[in-house]
Amino acid sequence: MIQRIEFKNHPIHLFTLGKRMLVGAWIGLLLICVFLIFVNEPNPEWGKLWWVRPLVIVPMAGAAGGFCNYFILYFASKIGVNKSFAILLSLLVFIIGFYLGFVLGLAGTMWH
Repeated sequence: MIQRIEFKNHPIHLFTLGKRMLVGAWIGLLLICVFLIFVNEPNPEWGKLWWVRPLVIVPMAGAAGGFCNYFILYFASKIGVNKSFAILLSLLVFIIGFYLGFVLGLAGTMWH
């Protein structure tokens, strides 16, 4: 007998999803602000508002990492994967996505 998993019976908790996305965005905003504070004299080639792009893109990458974290843990619990493995996988996905957000946000300015 094959056991079926019904995803319709397990609703997505939007409050928890939003909370994880906000935490990821706050982590991104905090780290990019700390990184940008140490820029004393920016290169004139970057333009006046060069700092806006990283302040938008990096928190978005953090929010996307929080989104991935929620769904990795959500589906891992539904299919019976070990929770510690799911946490490590979601942490790895968050770090890689966050790094790519940093690169994309700082490309053409501080990231040559």
